[in-house]
Amino acid sequence: MMLGYFSLILICQLAGEVVVRLSGVPIPGPVIGMALLFLGLLVKGGIPDGLAKTADALLGNLSLLFVPAGVGVMLHTQLLGRELVPIAASIVLGTLITITVTALVMSRLSRKGTPT
Repeated sequence: MMLGYFSLILICQLAGEVVVRLSGVPIPGPVIGMALLFLGLLVKGGIPDGLAKTADALLGNLSLLFVPAGVGVMLHTQLLGRELVPIAASIVLGTLITITVTALVMSRLSRKGTPT
C-alpha cells in the first residue's frame, strides 16, 4: 500500500512538472504538484492513513535528500570560494528580510487577535 501512495506523490510531482512545462509558469514543478496533492486532499476531506505513513517515512529519511547537495558543494568549492561575498550577502540579507517580514506579520496578527 505504501508503494501506491508513494506513486501518488510522484504522480503529483510529475503533474506539476507537466503544468510548468506547458504553461511556462515560473514556479517549481514540485511546488505545483504539492498544491495539486493538497487540493486532492481537500476534495477527499482528509489524509488517508496510508498516505500519512508514507509521508512520515519520507520525512524520517529526509536527511538522505541532502546528500546530493553536499556532493555539489564539495564538487564546486572553488566556485563557492570565488563567489563567497555575494553568497554570504544574499544569505544574510535574505535571513534579515525573512525575520523582519515574520515579525511584522506576527505583530499584525497579534493585534487582530486581541479585543479592543
